[in-house]
Amino acid sequence: MNLQGQRIVILGGTSGIGLATAQAAAEDGAHLVVISSREESVKRALATLPAGAQGHALDLSKEKSIASFFGTIGAFDHLVYTAGENLELSALGDMSLDWARTFFNVRYWGAFAAAKYAAPHIRPGGSIVLTTGIASLRPRKGWTVAASICGAMDGLTRALAVELAPIRVNAVSPGVVRSPLWNTMSQEEREGMYRNASAALPVGRVGEVGDIAQTYLYLMREGYSTGQVIVVDGGSVLV
Repeated sequence: MNLQGQRIVILGGTSGIGLATAQAAAEDGAHLVVISSREESVKRALATLPAGAQGHALDLSKEKSIASFFGTIGAFDHLVYTAGENLELSALGDMSLDWARTFFNVRYWGAFAAAKYAAPHIRPGGSIVLTTGIASLRPRKGWTVAASICGAMDGLTRALAVELAPIRVNAVSPGVVRSPLWNTMSQEEREGMYRNASAALPVGRVGEVGDIAQTYLYLMREGYSTGQVIVVDGGSVLV
């Protein structure tokens, strides 16, 4: 099974895991449409993808923007959602609820709206692949917002699989991955986190975006799984 000739829309597809998924899908013969909130990010991503790939800048925090985009994009085979602001970890007592709510705007409500407006345009046999994370399974100190979002995404994946059937809806749940997700941390803090995680993981290293991209491809290629959250974490939930 491959993605030869299939059209894939990746929201958040211009950096990190999303871009790695776009690049891997392109190698598999897919036609790509990548989305970012920043025009410059779209241009950089398109420079790494084959000729014919499309890119658009889109505000994924606005329902009207998402509805308008899917109203004009035409039919396609798979939707991948990897968009989200960079994570900021904070102790419960130090955060305001308004600050915490902002992280749901793109990561949860953006995915919710994307599924709503994309579904009518997905061809028979197509799928939606969302993104969650192991924070819902193994939260650490300071991860209350991240864990809450991931738990909500897990539930959304299962509910959409029922509501949108026969469109398949699944999610990928990465562990610690070297990606722009952690760019709000200083380089020293980031490398220290990667080092500590690597020492604790059964596989002896943190993930790379290319590792995680293969799981998105798997969920698009195979035609039987739905409502599943696939954990790709190097064994993090075991230790």
